[in-house]
Amino acid sequence: MTRIPRTAGSGRTSPLTRTRVDESTHMSENRQDAPEKPVVVYGASGYTGRLICEYLREYRVPFTAAGRDGKKVRDVVEKIPGIETADYEIAEVPHDLDALTALFSGARVVCSTVGPFIKYGPDTALAALRAGCHFLDTTGEQDWTLLAQREFGRRFADAGLLLSPGVAQMYTTGEIAANIALDAGPGLDTLDMLALWKGFPTYASTQTIFTILKADWYHLVDNEYVAWDHRATRECVVPGRHGTALTVPWGGTLHPVWFKDDPRVATCTVTGGVLDRTVMDGVVATTAMFEERIRPLDPAAREAALSEIASGLQAEMPPRENPRTNTSVDSVYASGPLGRVHVALHGNSNYKQTGLLQAYSAYSLLQQPPRRTGFASACQAFGHRELLGVLKNFGLVMDPIVTAHT
Repeated sequence: MTRIPRTAGSGRTSPLTRTRVDESTHMSENRQDAPEKPVVVYGASGYTGRLICEYLREYRVPFTAAGRDGKKVRDVVEKIPGIETADYEIAEVPHDLDALTALFSGARVVCSTVGPFIKYGPDTALAALRAGCHFLDTTGEQDWTLLAQREFGRRFADAGLLLSPGVAQMYTTGEIAANIALDAGPGLDTLDMLALWKGFPTYASTQTIFTILKADWYHLVDNEYVAWDHRATRECVVPGRHGTALTVPWGGTLHPVWFKDDPRVATCTVTGGVLDRTVMDGVVATTAMFEERIRPLDPAAREAALSEIASGLQAEMPPRENPRTNTSVDSVYASGPLGRVHVALHGNSNYKQTGLLQAYSAYSLLQQPPRRTGFASACQAFGHRELLGVLKNFGLVMDPIVTAHT
């Protein structure tokens, strides 16, 4: 692991150091020569990682911006507006368990954007656990979330640490809306959820689309996981518009995992997507092609075919979101034998929402313990009303529109 000297900012620089790891204990030596930064943003050179750093600056939280290409991390971070007022350092680190453990040691929170998470998440989470850090990520991969719960949930809880995958707009903002609906009263046990945004997926989000094609997708029916047909689609009415949108299960999303074993909820079904019909037609066509041509292949050939498709994607940094055009809506119908509630939560700049949710969650963890340790969603760990207030304070969502018949 290499720490790269600062060339911009407040003038504080970090010397070039290498931290050794004790192979027998997997615990890194104390870094006497580096100032402590309580938050590590792993994957800071990506679109979302940059936004996490930006909002950490606004919360005045010192951080380490880390990634596998130190020059790329530095080039991205030094273009963040106002970065000269931030207290940060840059680190280059290979994706290696010992190197990550060394990097995270001395910090208190890890925010990871490095995916596909089913591939890179296990080592990152284990390194955070060994270093004694809370772990947050931006995943949309249901299979990784289930694996994290099964393999790491109890271990993080035993250590008094939070393990919270999926702290991101497409999952946390919808979860906020769902909890507002459930607050409306008794007699509600079914969640029908919709997550939509206007814009184009980043490179990392597009990679997730290919990654989740290989996994099983589940929704929740009577508190049991039930598999989706990958080719399922749903035409949904868009709240506030005279029109519909084509939506897909999007890998099952994370909401069925969050609400599994929640005594308030028996059934949870979620679809989502982008409001650009052309993009969604492409997602549906890609899924159909995978099911018909690639899934029947042996695992090695399947990986090769997906890699060939992914290699044709462009990896440039997308333009910064424009709140006038990059809008979002999370819509939840909560129903049951004794009531009906609809919640619509309109917002803008879904990637900024993700960056803010990550930064606030890290900031909160530095101030006080989470409401729940171990495996927990952002709402379970920090409170849905609190997270709603944060998004509103930064102008990223409106007041929820709640229509109740209970």
